Amino acid sequence: MGYVKGLICKECKREFEKEPIHVCEFCFGPLEINYDYEGIKKVVNKKSIEAGPPSMWRYQPLLPIDEDPKVGLHTGFTPLVRAKNLGKALGINNLYIKNDSVNHPTFSFKDRVVAVAVSKAIEFGFDTVSCASTGNLANSVAAHAAEAGLKSCIFIPDGLEAGKILGTLVYGSQLIAVKGSYDDVNRLCSEIAVNHKWAFVNINIRPYYGDGSKSYGYEIAEQLGWKTPDNVVVPVAGSSLITKIWKAFHEFEMLGLVDKVQSKIFAAQATGCCPVTTAIKNGTENIIPVKPNTIAKSIAIGNPADGYYGIKTANTSGGYGEDVSDEEVVESMKLLAETEGIFTETAGGVTVGVTKKLIEQGRIKSDETTVICITGNGLKTQEALDDCFEAPAVIEPKVNSFEEIFANSLTV
Repeated sequence: MGYVKGLICKECKREFEKEPIHVCEFCFGPLEINYDYEGIKKVVNKKSIEAGPPSMWRYQPLLPIDEDPKVGLHTGFTPLVRAKNLGKALGINNLYIKNDSVNHPTFSFKDRVVAVAVSKAIEFGFDTVSCASTGNLANSVAAHAAEAGLKSCIFIPDGLEAGKILGTLVYGSQLIAVKGSYDDVNRLCSEIAVNHKWAFVNINIRPYYGDGSKSYGYEIAEQLGWKTPDNVVVPVAGSSLITKIWKAFHEFEMLGLVDKVQSKIFAAQATGCCPVTTAIKNGTENIIPVKPNTIAKSIAIGNPADGYYGIKTANTSGGYGEDVSDEEVVESMKLLAETEGIFTETAGGVTVGVTKKLIEQGRIKSDETTVICITGNGLKTQEALDDCFEAPAVIEPKVNSFEEIFANSLTV
């Protein structure tokens, strides 16, 4: 038995039953989960969480499922890495990487939201799951559908990275590429959802799906010793993750698990697709949609569904929004790999690059505890590093051949 009372509109506060819906029929505001927090307070404490499984399901009472999870039993509880080398390079002392590039099963934070969404889809009785995706979500939906024995039909923008296409097809999913941007794909899926009784994880199942991201925030606080950090730098696409990390911190505060939350939440985007950070910089809450043009395709959403709430989160927390060029994305991917041995995808290059900028601007202080969100694995976006490195030297299988090439350049 879970602790979800139903759904509630974020704008007009009308309440709805637990159903696969995501928009208020009265004001067209987005719906979110309405929890029985009084019931949760009776069963959740530090000991109960610490006694739970080493996965996101240690927080099960705070997640929107009514039965035990059906998939993703090993998802989450990824490492929070003390990044001393990167911190030294950037000039700060207390830097951490929340590393979802090693998440199970598809190496991105999307495994969290999909584990919840597919479990919920099974509770609702769906036999087919679907989504609009920029890549990571496609991989995760396909994998979890395969684990659950469900059918899947997944839609992506044409021209996505080869690793993400293969990383979806391998699970036996039907994959459809749509000419246009993610926003075109998402609009099409909204229309298809009217005619097909499928669980579209980021459309009709969206309220449940989105709350899976809260586990990312819960883990940060628990892994810091039941404390929230001074700063969190979050990659922004649809703006769901940034709002859910903020929500997770405040739920922990309400439950008495952490002290008063004073974290600043920073939005990070690529310059070629930065409607949220542009609005923050301009001091407005109104999103102006853009046409994406960046190598950071996993966060290239020009008209983000939760953009308004992402802006509000950054502003309310005292954070900010910043963006970096594609060149800075690549340099930051390399910097993270060279300093911490973590190979992130382009979205991670965005968060590292933005963190560097925020430090240079004085928005992040050298002695503050700062967490950089790394949400995907670099093996998925290898194309971004094409032409960045020289081909390896080729030698004969002889010692003198080795010495001839490397005598004057090799440092051991």
